[in-house]
Amino acid sequence: MPTALITGATAGLGAAFARRLASDGFDLVLLARDTARLERSAAELRDRYGVDVEPLTADLSTDAGLEAAEERLRKGVDLLVNNAGFGQQGVYLNVPVADEVRMLRVHCEAVLRLTSAALPGMLERRKGGIINVASVAAFFSRGTYGASKAWVVSFSQAVMRDLGGRGVHVMALCPGFVRTEFHERAGMDVSGIPGLLWLDQNLVIDAGLRDLRRGVGVSVPGLQYKAIVGVGNLIPRGVADRLSSRAGRRFD
Repeated sequence: MPTALITGATAGLGAAFARRLASDGFDLVLLARDTARLERSAAELRDRYGVDVEPLTADLSTDAGLEAAEERLRKGVDLLVNNAGFGQQGVYLNVPVADEVRMLRVHCEAVLRLTSAALPGMLERRKGGIINVASVAAFFSRGTYGASKAWVVSFSQAVMRDLGGRGVHVMALCPGFVRTEFHERAGMDVSGIPGLLWLDQNLVIDAGLRDLRRGVGVSVPGLQYKAIVGVGNLIPRGVADRLSSRAGRRFD
């Protein structure tokens, strides 16, 4: 059976990826910080889908966590989903610098190091895939979060160009608003976000896996978000950035 390693695997899109890939017959390596929650998730997936599930407790904002993830990836996986991430409770200059640096480590350094650990084995077998979960925020100015996700998109595109079609595909997945624990954990008040802008988790997963198979470099799930990104490229950058900065930026 193929094996997928998913970071941030016990909540939100990570948990949705785990369920979908298990239903597709993948054995799983689930990486997250909460050991008890990891073990519950692993047991549920084993019982429901009959696949092997390996829990891996690791905090990707630490050297030890990054090294544990790299060590497991060097043993070989068929699919890596770099999904771990978080939002900040506040805007730039209201957030401690240490928290911003932690975000960069999880969103950027972890994606770089885990991609680098997974690729050699994939290239040797001439097959495999990496999904780096970014965000529609990558295309607009939204503080450190948007900047880190813009880096994920640029990095993923650059890696694909450097690989030059060697049987392995790297893709940035850029969802918009998805109903998960993400906003609650960040203390964001999203009550003013129109219903049209909310995406179903399964739609995001379906679009991402389909686009990975098709060799798409940057996947933007949902027609509404494809339109938003397209229009954002046409209107003045300052106007687009002001609109983006207001959306979902109220904090409880």
